[in-house]
Amino acid sequence: MKVSVIIPTYKPHDYIWECLDSIKNQTFAKDDFELILVLNGCKEPYYSKIKGYIEQNLVEFNVNLIQTDQGGVSNARNIALDVAKGEYVTFIDDDDYISPKYLEELYLAASPDTVSLCYPYEFKDGAPEVQLPSPMTCVYDKYHTRSKLRLQSHIRKYFSGPWMKLIPMSFIQDRRFDVRFKNGEDSLFMFLISDKISKLSFTSKDAIYYRRYRAGSAVTSYRSKWSIVKNSINMIKVYCQIMIKSPLSYNFCFFISRILGAFKIILLH
Repeated sequence: MKVSVIIPTYKPHDYIWECLDSIKNQTFAKDDFELILVLNGCKEPYYSKIKGYIEQNLVEFNVNLIQTDQGGVSNARNIALDVAKGEYVTFIDDDDYISPKYLEELYLAASPDTVSLCYPYEFKDGAPEVQLPSPMTCVYDKYHTRSKLRLQSHIRKYFSGPWMKLIPMSFIQDRRFDVRFKNGEDSLFMFLISDKISKLSFTSKDAIYYRRYRAGSAVTSYRSKWSIVKNSINMIKVYCQIMIKSPLSYNFCFFISRILGAFKIILLH
């Protein structure tokens, strides 16, 4: 299996059908990738609806639908990683979707020592025709034609989360998302595996990750000032533990950027 596509979902809305439609429409050969859907938390009616969609639309695809009573996006992703068979893995949120050439171009741009990156398109829910300004889009426009890319200061913006990229499973190995955190765990995971990331490459603009911003999502949901500060302090502790354990394996500038990012959140609250 060449690629494992991991989609965690919790009490999914109709957005998930747009997401799954985009998987169905991939130009990448069906036999070359698997879809791992992990429904965490409440099972019904969501499980039956997703299963029905799979039976009607994805019967020719390699689909693994898993349900767990334990909630949390990190736990869901970890469950998927435990069963993933692909040489590479890509993560997609259930309210986002991808362009038809997404998997094909990411795979062509990747290699055993290279993480491939796509074109990011961010929009507000209800207005997909209006692209929001994004730091990552600026990074793409500046660097996508260059070769021999590494974790330079600007490109590090792509590594605040696991989306928009194809990662060799050899980089991840047995390392997993930290389930102790409900915020910032994406960035922490990407730093954890960054010791293996030496090369980066970009696809063309035909490989697009459409990221939706909507009210009620994890990104926009309310958190108290104290919970935000406490979470950031604990994140700093874990970043430091990772760095101290293997200081020569990690990019120091990347480490500092993560620490400064956490301190910035504290200062702003």
